[in-house]
Amino acid sequence: MGIRHYKPVTPGRRGASVSDFSELTDRKKRPEKALTRRAKKKGGRNNQGKITARHRGGGHKRLYRIIDFRRRKDGVKGTVTHIEYDPNRTCRIALVQYEDGEKRYILAPDGLAAGAVIESGETVEPNVGNCAPLATIPLGTVIHNIEMQPGRGGQMCRSAGTAAVLNAREGNWAQVTLPSGEVRRIPSACRATIGEVGNSEHSSIVLGKAGRKRWLGRRPHVRGTAMNPVAHPMGGGEGRNSGGRHPCSPTGKPAKGGKTRKKRKASSRAIIRRRRSRRYGEAKI
Repeated sequence: MGIRHYKPVTPGRRGASVSDFSELTDRKKRPEKALTRRAKKKGGRNNQGKITARHRGGGHKRLYRIIDFRRRKDGVKGTVTHIEYDPNRTCRIALVQYEDGEKRYILAPDGLAAGAVIESGETVEPNVGNCAPLATIPLGTVIHNIEMQPGRGGQMCRSAGTAAVLNAREGNWAQVTLPSGEVRRIPSACRATIGEVGNSEHSSIVLGKAGRKRWLGRRPHVRGTAMNPVAHPMGGGEGRNSGGRHPCSPTGKPAKGGKTRKKRKASSRAIIRRRRSRRYGEAKI
């Protein structure tokens, strides 16, 4: 796993970098056909055709890989046959073949390689790639792909390089520190996978040119001050105006770290310590 830099033969190549894909088992291998399906592009629009996520559209055609986020195949050992690239996420995925012949894709944690044996259940060893309930995982273990409700499947810590730490247990609850620094209560019956998500150097990749951004399905971003008043709260004015107000989104949402979470949100009772604010340059932990 590393970063490969191009020679500056063109302005787009200057400074651009890509992953060296050294962790992949076979770069020419096609994805498992039974574990893929067509991914239809939505262009950031909802079922009414309205844009709900701006700056989306286009992008290269993709096949969606069906990932096993639940990890409920207990008592059956599986062998990792391949580490593969997935265009739909920042981390790599691992193709696992179980003893009964079934194949599944899982998120590939750091240190998992082809030939490794993994399993799921309440009595498994705390080895990288194994999945177990929070009630049986040793305290202080680094985990990822964490469930928020038992049986729902992993929802937290799924992107490249992320991981959480299991801090404590009390009754039917477990206490987990998330990558943002937030400390949260989670039911002990929820499952998590041991280890840190792989491809941690993904954030160091420099695209180098606008075209690579378009390949990812990201359209150009226009400044609010360059728009008309009808299109943005910061638009309009004679000449070049600096906005006349604090930066915000087209819907008026503050862009400098203002609180936007609902005060009476039901899940707030599960948060023991909130994440640190990144306002005024304060770094996350």
